[in-house]
Amino acid sequence: MKILVLEYITAMGIDDPSLWSEGQAMLDGFLEDFKDMDVDYLISLDQSISRNNYCNPVKLEGELMEWLDQNISNYDSCLVIAPEEDFILYDIVNFIEKKGVGIIGSSSDAVMICSDKFRMYESLKENVPIIKTEKVFFKDMDSYEPFNHKRILKPADGVSCSGVHVVNSKGEMKKAASLIETNLPYFIIQNFIEGTSASVSLISNGSEAVPLSLNLQDIHFSDEGINYNGGKVPLTHELEEEAKKVAKRAVESIDGLNGYVGVDMILGEEVHLVEINSRITTPYVALRRLLNFNLGDAILDSIYGGKLPKKINLSGTISFCKKYDVLKLEKIA
Repeated sequence: MKILVLEYITAMGIDDPSLWSEGQAMLDGFLEDFKDMDVDYLISLDQSISRNNYCNPVKLEGELMEWLDQNISNYDSCLVIAPEEDFILYDIVNFIEKKGVGIIGSSSDAVMICSDKFRMYESLKENVPIIKTEKVFFKDMDSYEPFNHKRILKPADGVSCSGVHVVNSKGEMKKAASLIETNLPYFIIQNFIEGTSASVSLISNGSEAVPLSLNLQDIHFSDEGINYNGGKVPLTHELEEEAKKVAKRAVESIDGLNGYVGVDMILGEEVHLVEINSRITTPYVALRRLLNFNLGDAILDSIYGGKLPKKINLSGTISFCKKYDVLKLEKIA
């Protein structure tokens, strides 16, 4: 099987050290996991090739979608790592699907649901304890009811902590909303929940999902917004088993979520689901080093054979943090 790995940040040569550190780390992880397979990976013309010799670098010339139009049919499958914002991930996956090439991940329909956080909320609210979410149209902000307590404002199609703000009043809401970069006519408001920021990494075959680990998210609050700085895999917490049950139920509630899936949540007095990421997330980089099997192979098995790992053992703990354009990993135990 001929595979293309498309990691968006490194393929496009996006000059953002924070995004680059995560993108490069995820790309390197997959290339190592796939080292015994026939794999190409896209890399920007003005960037050096990945720091390994496992797979075949292909320099991206011209526009990405034009390159895919001309070349994607040379591959049997494609693994796409890309942000949901502006529906970038959806557009790429949908285009590749229409070319008849397999996706090593979630379907475009599932990606669409998870890319619009309000649509995702509507899909999940009857099945899991997801944080109450409101859709607010920019044109209707003046008529929004005043409030004087903490709430979370974020773009409905955002990624990670980009554009996320804690607001305490209608005035702060309007100011934060003016800073949002989105093509959608609305944003979302969520209740603010005190607790530990966490995520669950899972593998799904489209009908059943298996939780792999509970992870800590290192998130800092400031006047400028919220920043994601890294995390720890795994996280030991009294709500660990409940968190995994909630994540499993959420992933199995949306048709087309396949391969690796990440579920963000807040662990307070109980589990509060925040959102589902229908793509590879940063904890993959640490998790692949701790598991008792090759995570890349397991993802392929879930997609093409419907097989899921039966025995999951994690050996030790790894913390990771962003240092300029590098994701630093440290094995704790």
